[in-house]
Amino acid sequence: MDYINFLFIAVSCIITAYLLPIWMRKAKQIGLVWDDMNKYGKQKIPGSGGIAVLVGFLGGVFLFIAYHTFVTQSNVRTIEILALLVSCILMGGIGLIDDLLGWQRGGLSIRSRLMLVLGAAVPLIAINAGKSIISLPFIGTVDVGILYPLLLIPLAFVGAGTTFNFLAGFNGLEAGQGILLLGGVSVVAYVTGSSWLAIVGLCMIASLLVFLYYNRFPAKVFPGDVLTYPIGGLIASMCILGNFEKIGLLMFIPVIIEVFLKARGKFTKSSFGLPQKDGTLKQQYNKWYGLTHVGIALLTKMGLKATEQRVVYFIWIIQIIVIIETSIYLQGAL
Repeated sequence: MDYINFLFIAVSCIITAYLLPIWMRKAKQIGLVWDDMNKYGKQKIPGSGGIAVLVGFLGGVFLFIAYHTFVTQSNVRTIEILALLVSCILMGGIGLIDDLLGWQRGGLSIRSRLMLVLGAAVPLIAINAGKSIISLPFIGTVDVGILYPLLLIPLAFVGAGTTFNFLAGFNGLEAGQGILLLGGVSVVAYVTGSSWLAIVGLCMIASLLVFLYYNRFPAKVFPGDVLTYPIGGLIASMCILGNFEKIGLLMFIPVIIEVFLKARGKFTKSSFGLPQKDGTLKQQYNKWYGLTHVGIALLTKMGLKATEQRVVYFIWIIQIIVIIETSIYLQGAL
């Protein structure tokens, strides 16, 4: 990997660091503010800060393409990267629409969301991304042919793009999850010979690290779906283009668990806790309808204060364990 590629990662970081404070001021001016639901008193916080992250990410990757196109004149899989970026931009637009409509008022309907996200997968379908040869449990290697671009790519993209934001609602949670998952996927991309994909992933991680500085407890800005949708879409795109869909699915296990827990509550139960005056959280429901509920319950049973920060750390630890176990599996497979 050429060390100059880290310049593009730095550019993503710098653009995000420049734009995010500006966006926070503008969001307050236009009233794009949301309640911090896990705080006693519920302060108003600027929303949709993910737009600065998305712009920073795009800036770094576009510069990466430009450098290798005009300076080194090397093949950096430009068509594949542009398809990935178009999908991420579309996902960002869908997320911004959802943010503006307001999650408290229902946002986009489930049908509208699925149809729009399906449309965002079209660039990957159009270039016939990935390979149609897949490995299935108990069956082995199978060439699914035309079903791969027409069925499996849309399913993977819609699945990851629409479920990543399920595990959300706590200061720093979404940004941290994005950093961890993209970090794991980027390492896999590099190890399996797709260093160009690793650079793309690292550009988003750089932007997310800046965002996490402002979004960590106590949050000064919220990400919104304008960030969570592109992250989910980016993870799916990297796994498809790098041909390690199974690895991506394994790393996504915490999100998959979250989906099942949300389904238990018919996707109507919130992930928030009940904030107390002492800064702790109590459970809203008698049952668990999300990993955040599991975190609150387990921390309380262990005699620890179930604060928002500790619940976030609990979920991050689970994600790190899953990534490590997946990496061990990958080493065995290689």
